[in-house]
Amino acid sequence: MKIFLDTASVAEIQQANEWIKLDGVTTNPTLILKEGKDYKKTLKEICSIVSGPVSAETVSLNAEGMVKEGREFAKIAKNIVVKVTMTPEGMKACRLLTKSGIRVNTTLVFSANQALLAAKAGSYLVSPFIGRLDDIGEKGTELIKEIRQIYDNYSFKSQILAASIRSPEHVKEVAMLGADIATMPFKVYEQLFNHKLTDAGIKKFLDDWGKLQKELKKRQN
Repeated sequence: MKIFLDTASVAEIQQANEWIKLDGVTTNPTLILKEGKDYKKTLKEICSIVSGPVSAETVSLNAEGMVKEGREFAKIAKNIVVKVTMTPEGMKACRLLTKSGIRVNTTLVFSANQALLAAKAGSYLVSPFIGRLDDIGEKGTELIKEIRQIYDNYSFKSQILAASIRSPEHVKEVAMLGADIATMPFKVYEQLFNHKLTDAGIKKFLDDWGKLQKELKKRQN
C-alpha cells in the first residue's frame, strides 16, 4: 500500500520524506489556509520534493470551472492530480480532464455507488472518507471493503485512496482490506513508527549499555 501525507506543510513533507520516501501528497484549500501561503506556490514547492502524485483541489461547483482550474493546476508540475468532488458536475469535469490527459482524484466519496460512478468516469484516484463515516456512526472501513470488491469484480483501474484517516488502526485496517493508498496527517504517520515494546526495548538496551560501561570502568580501576 502506498502512503501519502495529507498536509500542505512543506516542513512536514520534508521530514517524512527523510524517514521513508513518500509516495504522494494530498492537499486542499483548508490545509493551504492553515499554512498561510499562496496555493500554487505551495503546490509547486511540494511537487519539487515529492515525485509521486500531488492532489490539488478545485473549488468550483460547475464542470466548466473545475476543468479551468484543473488545467491551471496541471501546468504547475507533471505529478499534479486534480481533485474534483463527487457530484454530477464533478464527474463531467473528470471525464473532460481525463480525456485531455490530466489525472483526476474524485474526493468526498461516502458510498460504494459513488465509487462505482467515479471509476466509470475515469478517475485515477477515488477518495472514500472513512473517518467522517465513523463520525456519523457508520463503519468507515467497511466502505473500503465494498469498493475493493466492486473494483476487483470489474477490473476497474481506479485506485482506492483511503482518506480521513484518524489513527494507526485505520491505516492497518485499510491496508488489510486492500486499499491502494492511505493518506494521513503527519501526526498519524509519526505514530506508525511507535510501539511501547519498541520504546521499552530501546530503554533496556541503553540501561544495559550504561551498566556495562560502569563495570568496565571498575575493572580498569
